[in-house]
Amino acid sequence: MESSQGGEFRFPSSSDQVILIKENRTWEEALYYCRHHHHDLVTITNMDEQRWAQGKTKNASSPFVWTGLRYTCSLGFWFWVSDEVVHYKNWASPEHVNECDMSGAMETGGEHKWFKKHDEEKFNFFCSK
Repeated sequence: MESSQGGEFRFPSSSDQVILIKENRTWEEALYYCRHHHHDLVTITNMDEQRWAQGKTKNASSPFVWTGLRYTCSLGFWFWVSDEVVHYKNWASPEHVNECDMSGAMETGGEHKWFKKHDEEKFNFFCSK
């Protein structure tokens, strides 16, 4: 059973560690919100976490949901804000097309692939506790 508190949706059992925030924010605003109110933006490291997250996107009110996936121009690679290495990948298109000021968002419909989005776009987001 999901419970709602304002713009937050909490999920039962092992997923108690992740909260969908139904507010549209830029990636950086989402990061600061998660770090201030919870722990961090969510990290998806395997297919099980991907399946769980994509099932929860049905409650989102935006076409994409921000994750903790970020691109660094200075070093030229994608990383999770939790410092996890990006091994598991679910990109909609090849990740080698990289630009500065990009972060990863999961589509809330379709195949729930990851898309590179400009940081200034505003979407719902997942926080980890």
